[in-house]
Amino acid sequence: MSDIRIQYCGHACFLLNFDGYRAVIDPYADGMVPGLPELKLEAEAVFCSHEHGDHAFVQAVALNDNPPAAPYTVETLETYHDDQSGALRGKNRIHIFRFGNLTVAHLGDLGHIPCEAVLEKLKGVDCLLIPVGGFYTIDPDTAAKIVALTNPRVTVPMHYRTDSTGFDVLAHLTDFTNRYERVETCENTYSLTGEETNKILVIHYNA
Repeated sequence: MSDIRIQYCGHACFLLNFDGYRAVIDPYADGMVPGLPELKLEAEAVFCSHEHGDHAFVQAVALNDNPPAAPYTVETLETYHDDQSGALRGKNRIHIFRFGNLTVAHLGDLGHIPCEAVLEKLKGVDCLLIPVGGFYTIDPDTAAKIVALTNPRVTVPMHYRTDSTGFDVLAHLTDFTNRYERVETCENTYSLTGEETNKILVIHYNA
């Protein structure tokens, strides 16, 4: 079975590689996220959860002028960027990528626990890319509730603060990971096979 290579580029930006077909999600603007380098990525497609500059700087991605047909399907689910039905920060899009038997869900800047219909779509995904920093998005406690409700094989936190990167108002990565006994780490890129079972995975990026 083919795998999906998941590269974390910092903040909420990922590059997914489906057997050579590359899709970038939520590229951030130059100089916008403290501590993160300028993005320079190449891909066949780019997706954005919403139009804020730290999630929709498509200029950072050099797109293939003649891409092949995408080997995956993608489903977009409408949610909100806050817990007031979008009154504060507008709407947010969740993207669910399906490649063979593998599914990866990127929650974008989700600001609330989704409705039951959306949670049902997320249940049992192979990999859940979830914001955990709070303030602009769900906080560590709400993120943990969503993980419990959806039971993904692999949970990858994003949109947090570390000692050297991220917005000061965000919760630290450890505010989320300290809730779990089983936390694994890898450098920059992870190969998702679908054989994983219920783990929290921190993907370190090259800042």
